[in-house]
Amino acid sequence: MSTAEPMLRVEIAYLDPDCQFLVRREVAPGTTVAEALDASGVDAVCRIAWRSLTVGIWSRPARPDTVLGDGDRIEIYRPLQVDPKEARRRRVEKARRAQP
Repeated sequence: MSTAEPMLRVEIAYLDPDCQFLVRREVAPGTTVAEALDASGVDAVCRIAWRSLTVGIWSRPARPDTVLGDGDRIEIYRPLQVDPKEARRRRVEKARRAQP
């Protein structure tokens, strides 16, 4: 009698102004990031092409062929609209102009 390996629990997260996507799934051991994202339906729900975006696991960049572990959270990252350094510079300039 063989015992099957327990399923892994993973989360898939994507957020933009028009779509919030967070699902929990059970996947088989050996499942890759790409397989989990393809099966999640995030492309259709949020009208994105996840393969054209950067993905990560718990805020660390990950490749689509990365094998998942139990408890992993796959995150899909949107491109930055403004460089964070540029955004800070703009805030500082605005604050300086507002000073009497």
